[in-house]
Amino acid sequence: MKRASMDRFIDTIEWIAAAFVGIVAANIFIAVLLRNIFSYSIPDSFDIGRMLLGILIFWGIAATSYRGGHITVDLVWANVGPRYQRWIDVFATLVLLFVVTVQTWTLFDKVYGTYNDNVATFDLGMPTWPFFAVAWAGDVSAVLLIAIRTWRLIFHPDQIHDSKITAPE
Repeated sequence: MKRASMDRFIDTIEWIAAAFVGIVAANIFIAVLLRNIFSYSIPDSFDIGRMLLGILIFWGIAATSYRGGHITVDLVWANVGPRYQRWIDVFATLVLLFVVTVQTWTLFDKVYGTYNDNVATFDLGMPTWPFFAVAWAGDVSAVLLIAIRTWRLIFHPDQIHDSKITAPE
């Protein structure tokens, strides 16, 4: 995959995560507006909102994992040289890759179980597995982006979109 196409893939995942932020915000705004002004409650709005928030979390993991925008503790990293900083970054990213890969595996089990058990929402009886499947797709995207980040950290640190990453000495 060329660098430009890989960057487009990364940007697409970030846009999907951003779209889910908008969808969650719109769902909450509309539900509150209807409830407080018109005394009308959207059927299953709580369940839908809850599942959309889960989707947002997993797609957000994908977006923040590549850019290094998640919360970090850089006490040791800030006090060592660039070579060791890179080693720490590679190690931390490999640990993150392992953890998110295991999480993705277990989330697939949840999608499969929800599908087989025919779990549905209370009011409308909508199946919940599609929401879980979209969340799982976000987790798969996170694994892919973390793998790309790991590859770039090891072989092409100049291609990382992170201000704290420096090229090897």
